[in-house]
Amino acid sequence: MEQKCWIVSVNMGYGHQRTAFPLRNLAPGGEVINANDYQGIPIKDRSIWESTRKSYEFISDFKKIPLIGEIVFFIFDQFQRILGFYPKRDLSKPNFQLKQTFSLIKKGWGSHLIEKLKEKPLPLISTFFIPSFMADFLNYPGEIFCVVCDADISRAWAPPEPKLSKIKYFAPNERVVERLKLYGLKPENIFLTGYPLPLENIGTEKMEVLKEDLGYRILNLDPKRKYFEKYKVLLEKNLNKFPDKINHPLTILFSVGGAGAQKEIGVKILKNLINKIKSDEIKIILSAGIKESIKEYFERNIEKLGLKDRLNKGIEIIFEKNIESYFQKFNWALRKTDILWTKPSELSFYSALGIPIIIAPAIGSQEEFNMRWLLKSGFGMLQENPDYINQWLFDWLDQGYFAEAAMQGFIEGEKLGTFNIKKIISQ
Repeated sequence: MEQKCWIVSVNMGYGHQRTAFPLRNLAPGGEVINANDYQGIPIKDRSIWESTRKSYEFISDFKKIPLIGEIVFFIFDQFQRILGFYPKRDLSKPNFQLKQTFSLIKKGWGSHLIEKLKEKPLPLISTFFIPSFMADFLNYPGEIFCVVCDADISRAWAPPEPKLSKIKYFAPNERVVERLKLYGLKPENIFLTGYPLPLENIGTEKMEVLKEDLGYRILNLDPKRKYFEKYKVLLEKNLNKFPDKINHPLTILFSVGGAGAQKEIGVKILKNLINKIKSDEIKIILSAGIKESIKEYFERNIEKLGLKDRLNKGIEIIFEKNIESYFQKFNWALRKTDILWTKPSELSFYSALGIPIIIAPAIGSQEEFNMRWLLKSGFGMLQENPDYINQWLFDWLDQGYFAEAAMQGFIEGEKLGTFNIKKIISQ
């Protein structure tokens, strides 16, 4: 019988909720608890969470203002920045952000939530560090786990007294494992699981769904068969049965962040691929998330470009009012997505599904480290000027670069994080 757990997240942006989504079936009734927005949350607790969220969204938007916006964002980002990994040294001393977080927890922030969960002390899995700190500080009697959703993390992710903490971490990659050790975590409290990816994109541990989708994707990503000619044996070995023909047009999914950042890039993609869209050579999926204003922004610009008749044909907008429905729709769209274009958020780990990533500009220190990880791993490529996408995109396709990144992500990336986490919880 599968071990049930409390799955705790926060609905600030999409990253922490997206991380929790594949684990939702572990929770009683399949319900993910948002620590900042659950039924009965005290007004004081909610206001602290809200001020945190609004501050980040304001700074993210303010960054767009020339010169002064960059300066203000830089100052803000210094409080959450990740220090250089080398030289390896003791980084266990708490930083300013961590001290501020614990000063609020000591004053009672989060105590209402943890006391509620204590009534049935199941193992607690949090996809954000603050709820796990709350549980640890308030002596939650069950096991406490924290899922890391970035390729590297700041000191704020580890508790102030790491040697005394009972929090156990699920790390998405080896760098996070080593980083947590530098922060003072006991090695036995760190598990290299991989990021929890959606099972609808994987199938079972045999990965039959993932392999089938990747086979069709490679056909679209390698039109000149340059990659196939060099690595035919590798493809046939890893994908078992290789398809004879494509089952969808070349498809790019452009994903907007939770705060609506970079939506303008999506419009530039449409504008500069307009002829390919009209001739059914390419399909563009615009992921608007749960913000109706973003959906309407895309719709207005689609109409301005004279592409309204291509909606739900060569152009698709992913939008849902409900976050779970949005993730479900997004994951299903990924099955026939050939290239994911996104800022280097938690979606960086979706490269393990064999989906190459065009990397939009990073926002903040954590995303810069995600970007470095993608580039060093060979899973993604920095976007060139979107105004010339009709040139560089097809050059890269013809050279087999996208096919290479797709297979690199599939072979080297950790794909079974969701299964690994479930196994550890059930031990």
